[in-house]
Amino acid sequence: MINKCAVLLWSLLVALPVFAGSGQHVAVHPRAVDSGEQATIREIVEMERQAKEASLHRDPDFSQRTLAEDYVAISPLGQVTTKQDTVSARKSNQLRYEAINVSDMVVRVYGDTAVVTARADVKGHQFGEDFSGPYRYTRVWVRRIGHWQAVSYQATVTQ
Repeated sequence: MINKCAVLLWSLLVALPVFAGSGQHVAVHPRAVDSGEQATIREIVEMERQAKEASLHRDPDFSQRTLAEDYVAISPLGQVTTKQDTVSARKSNQLRYEAINVSDMVVRVYGDTAVVTARADVKGHQFGEDFSGPYRYTRVWVRRIGHWQAVSYQATVTQ
């Protein structure tokens, strides 16, 4: 069995167009992975694409469906956000994204857990204040009862 501790995006030519069509870049690094891991990585890349679209369209249903009940996010300013906070923000006009360009994405698979790291160049406003700029983020997905749920997210402002 292949060691899953450092699985990088590999053999994802099918997943690349998901981001390529919208100016996204997914880093692909050569490393042999089995077909099950390839399928898992494709699923996670698709979940990330959907998460981006849900943010752009302020879709609360996506958050309700895909965030675990114990989900926690940590903002670039260190604020802790729960699932309910996220769903509420999506329902209101307090958080608006005009653009999100994801690049340098790496997916690591550990059984029923996947860790995503990526760069996101963002244009948006929260409570009327501009928060546009470059960020790095980490999101943790866990497969529960056959479905992927986000359990953790952290974003950091970069230069």
